Amino acid sequence: MSYLSRAWRAAAPLPAPWRSPRPFSSASGPTAKKSVPYQKTLQEEGPGSGQPSRPPPASAQVVVVGGGSLGCQTTYHLAKMGVSGVVLLERDRLTSGTTWHTAGLLWQLRPSDVEVELLAHTRDVVSRDLPAETGLHTGWVENGGLFIASNKQRLDEYKRLMSLGKVYGVESHVLTPSQTKDLYPLMNIDDLYGTLYVPKDGTMDPAGTCSTLARAATARGATIIENCPVTGIQVRTDDFGVKRVHAVETAHGTIQTPCVVNCAGVWARALGRLAGVHVPLVAMHHAYVVTERIEGIQNMPNVRDHDASVYLRLQGDALSVGGYESNPIFWEEVSEKFAFGLFDLDWDVFMQHIEGAVNRVPVLEKTGIKSTVCGPESFTADHKPLMGEAPEVRGFFLGCGFNSAGMMLGGGCGRELAHWIIRGRPEKDMYGYDIRQRFHHSLTDNNRWIRERSHESYAKNYSVVFPHDEPLAGRNVRKDPLHEELLRQGCVFQERHGWERPGWFSPGGAAPVLEYDYYGAYGHQRHRDYTYNRLLGDEYTFDFPPHHDIIKKECLTCRNALALFDMSYFGKFYLVGPEATKAADWLFSADVSKAPGSTVYTCMLNQQGGVESDLTVSRISPGAPGSPLAPAFEGDGYYLAIGGAVAQQNWSHITTVLQDMKFQCKLLDCSEELGMMSIQGPLSRAVLQEVLDTDLSNEAFPFSTHKITTAAGCQVRAMRLSFVGEMGWELHVPRADCVKVYRAVMQAGARHGIANAGYRAIDSLSIEKGYRHWHADLRPDDTPLEAGLAFTCKLKSSIPFLGREAVEAQKAKGIFRRLVCFTTEEKVPMFGLEAVWRDGKVVGHIRRADFGFAIDKTIAYGYIRDPAGGPVSLDFVKSGSYELERMGVTFPARAHTKSPFDPDNKRVKGIY
Repeated sequence: MSYLSRAWRAAAPLPAPWRSPRPFSSASGPTAKKSVPYQKTLQEEGPGSGQPSRPPPASAQVVVVGGGSLGCQTTYHLAKMGVSGVVLLERDRLTSGTTWHTAGLLWQLRPSDVEVELLAHTRDVVSRDLPAETGLHTGWVENGGLFIASNKQRLDEYKRLMSLGKVYGVESHVLTPSQTKDLYPLMNIDDLYGTLYVPKDGTMDPAGTCSTLARAATARGATIIENCPVTGIQVRTDDFGVKRVHAVETAHGTIQTPCVVNCAGVWARALGRLAGVHVPLVAMHHAYVVTERIEGIQNMPNVRDHDASVYLRLQGDALSVGGYESNPIFWEEVSEKFAFGLFDLDWDVFMQHIEGAVNRVPVLEKTGIKSTVCGPESFTADHKPLMGEAPEVRGFFLGCGFNSAGMMLGGGCGRELAHWIIRGRPEKDMYGYDIRQRFHHSLTDNNRWIRERSHESYAKNYSVVFPHDEPLAGRNVRKDPLHEELLRQGCVFQERHGWERPGWFSPGGAAPVLEYDYYGAYGHQRHRDYTYNRLLGDEYTFDFPPHHDIIKKECLTCRNALALFDMSYFGKFYLVGPEATKAADWLFSADVSKAPGSTVYTCMLNQQGGVESDLTVSRISPGAPGSPLAPAFEGDGYYLAIGGAVAQQNWSHITTVLQDMKFQCKLLDCSEELGMMSIQGPLSRAVLQEVLDTDLSNEAFPFSTHKITTAAGCQVRAMRLSFVGEMGWELHVPRADCVKVYRAVMQAGARHGIANAGYRAIDSLSIEKGYRHWHADLRPDDTPLEAGLAFTCKLKSSIPFLGREAVEAQKAKGIFRRLVCFTTEEKVPMFGLEAVWRDGKVVGHIRRADFGFAIDKTIAYGYIRDPAGGPVSLDFVKSGSYELERMGVTFPARAHTKSPFDPDNKRVKGIY
């Protein structure tokens, strides 16, 4: 008897009277055929292989490579937005790569406001727009979606999605087990805690969708060429040293073009290599099986049982059953000839989905399997797609790595890619997908990091998304100079852009991050007594975490005495050169052209007035050659300090602007060469005065200034700034001197009660003071006026800056959405995505929330609108009655127009 049968007998000992073909839970009978469950594919359509469906043109405005979901959606949206000369090249036939075998599920709710919007657009395209434009049915079936919860934490997660859905008009209902049984009579509800039902979820047909997209795109002037493989990408370097796309070479001719879009799916990495572009994805086998006919399954909703890591997709009168396993098979050697291809299903790998599927729908135990579908899919390090313009080559765009979600995200992402290409940036906040922003350049060609993180993201795809979870894979890649020092003192690290940064400090001692064990897969031995993993697991909750009081102690020590924050992972850049001031005037919304020694908090905007960054910019004087602390340069110089999690985003934005404007200056990265310590609190001056060789009085060292001085005999740049709302200084220190300076500060502060503190404390302290976090309170689709940062814009001057016209236009027209601070009297944990109710109507959702320990309240920030469509004035904010909805329960809230902590801003000035 085979291994499969033995494995199943252990899971479900009752014998099953299976029939052929391959039964669902027995090894007897012949192997089920490899075949997708769709009545129609595009495999047999079109011309024979060898000749293109039409000759390629000599030139094109845009060349899209890859005729799957993303390629077809991008081509369609480009054509719909009026771009002429769009060409789609497909090496075989449309859908022949990874799209043709996809399950085609569309779930409307995700734990991201942007993704909810992207999914909504896909749904509109396939269910409304394409049928209206072409008169054709895309194959869209609206049968609903059902999310299964077997425990309270899972149902809490679903309730968070339900609250967010109310903001966007997505209908959903939490059902009891008995209500679930009424909806889905074939379901076993014995172990159910509850479910979330989304009536307007559904399924898409890959062939029907892509062929209809192709027809709509060609009707608008796009050209689609099948059987036309790409053999090369011509890249040329312009007079300023910038690499740009010049042409696409095919087996049947060369197309000159300034823009290529890589929608090649699993083959995207190979296409990227043709242009010298790193595409950080891996190829894996991804499978589902199709059952024979099941009586009573017709019209049932699709099911996602995350805790069993399985989905059940309605397939007419049958089901497709698949999931995400902990030991997926990597496709090590990606074949260029793999068109409309499937792999043999590895039952030893797939078997782990069987028990959960049969447990949820017991009739499957007596149902045969009609066919197996195991095809290639591309997966990425964070389970998010790769999109946007590649950092290596201008004009080379990515639209790949969709982690088996290319159908449901295709419409929304295709539209955003079209905006990106036409206008230089997407319409929505696509930071989480942008290849230029979310991975440090040292990681995109680090094969071990990509493989580890992609595996973990795949294996945890159905895990509950908890607020304070951290990856175990791909760790310890970038360590700052204080890493070992802090590790010995109990630091529990977080990972951001490859950096290990302090999260919080455990009194239980060291908690090192160990080498990735692949969760015991592929013959790896799972770590035992893994302290770091245990500490993460302790915080798998939507209540206040068990370490809440430890974070409280760190925060209150900062508020009442002083704390040291290691912020060495910060991005530390120099903008220098003959036209550095000209570039700074254009890049930064605030006036940074002040005397050396000044430091200015500012934003950088895009052309639409959206905030691309907030950072501090310090005017500096030339220093010594080779010095990371004070470099030598000609012309003017500025020192930029930027949160490490968004440093790559800032580097990319600044580089793009410098290239587009052709400014004669350089951007230098000294992030690895410098450490950064922030000493904050009422006693910071008393302690640092013992360490620094300079006068720290208000008169000698006012707020928002900096100077070179010495600490413990080492040269440092001291900056009087605060990100927590206290008097304090940042010390920017050459890497080799960091430990020495750190120990000197801790020794001087010992008798004053100094303590280490991490970023969990910074999150709490900063929201309590009302300081913004980029990509939480601030995003590229938010403006400074909406975010309460009008003071960062030099509108009273005549100096032009990027985004000025858009900000001035908004100021004249009025602000129709505004960031508002809320507090709740009830001590309830919030983490973002909560719905905001004003006078009984939903007006927005929370972007960021935390607990403020000094004011002893939950604090939340979110953007609100007027349901009547009017401007959102401060009077509008003050006049409403507010509630915040958390997991379906509303809590009375108070709106604030100023920070609830130190609203007069006295503490940063040393006034206590």
